[in-house]
Amino acid sequence: MKTRLSLLALPALVAAFVAMPELHAQTPTAARAAQQLIEATAPAQRGKLLLPFTEAARSDWNYTPRQRDGLAWKAMSTAQREATTALLRTALNERGLDKVRAVMALEITLRQLEAFGFSRDPENYALAIYGEPGVGGWGWRIEGHHLSLHFSLEGERYVSTLPQFFGANPAVVPRDVGDGAPREGFRLLGSEEDLARQWLASLTPPQRARAIFNTRPFGDIVSRNATRARPLDAAGLPFAEMDATQQAHVLKLIGAFADHLQHELTEARLARVRAASLDAIRVGWAGSDQPRQPHYFRIQGANFLIEFDNSGGNHIHSVWRDFEGDFGRDVLREHYRGAEGTMHRHGKR
Repeated sequence: MKTRLSLLALPALVAAFVAMPELHAQTPTAARAAQQLIEATAPAQRGKLLLPFTEAARSDWNYTPRQRDGLAWKAMSTAQREATTALLRTALNERGLDKVRAVMALEITLRQLEAFGFSRDPENYALAIYGEPGVGGWGWRIEGHHLSLHFSLEGERYVSTLPQFFGANPAVVPRDVGDGAPREGFRLLGSEEDLARQWLASLTPPQRARAIFNTRPFGDIVSRNATRARPLDAAGLPFAEMDATQQAHVLKLIGAFADHLQHELTEARLARVRAASLDAIRVGWAGSDQPRQPHYFRIQGANFLIEFDNSGGNHIHSVWRDFEGDFGRDVLREHYRGAEGTMHRHGKR
């Protein structure tokens, strides 16, 4: 069953908090959508929504339950939720919107499955705008438990869609719990895992011996929530040692980690991968090769890192980092420098 169908079945109370409004009007530009959200936000709330466009502010991110910077979904009016959805639509396609909805709805699943599930909150997802929309460098983020998506712009133009974090707990929903939560068998990150397993199964014994570089996973993504991602050890099977079919499969797998974006943003992300040497890519696997058992894989290239960790067997963390381009650093360096200088002159940190 598709995610959209399960979430549209939410009862009224949960739908008010979790289901994002469907907009049929033409999607505005990102700057206009952000401005509409600001206009829909009362002055008393704008201090939560609007944050400085500094690298320090933007790189403070996490994927665990905590109080988030930004305006929480539960604190938004209907008009604010509609404006937030319009802003999301400028970067995300329908698959992406469904993926965000599903991450939020999995909190309902955890609320029912865990002994202390009352602490799980499908409303604790916040939208933050950094800087002045449409003027110079600015950005926005949506973040909550198992979700952290970051977008950087110069004027009206998206220049970065990273870092990107999606998590899923449970990775496979074990049973229906009602209340609009995803149904039994739902797998939020199933396509990514299935493609990786198909690639692993295609390897010859010598290739497999190089690809599987550890018998156990690492307990989490290795890069965690670092403010700046660094290349990991060069582990796994080099792209140059794969046959043409296997190489095509790796590129398809990489694409699966970007298929939630609007088409032009997906193409820009993948063009950056192709612009560097494909032969620099390595794909590595750690842990079991059996479904529902602890495992991990990574794809690392000259300028990017993708990690997928399921160390517990039914709890996934996945991330895509860019060594230079996270938060638009490579393009917006001067804008950051100017914003940091303004904060310093005014005695703000």
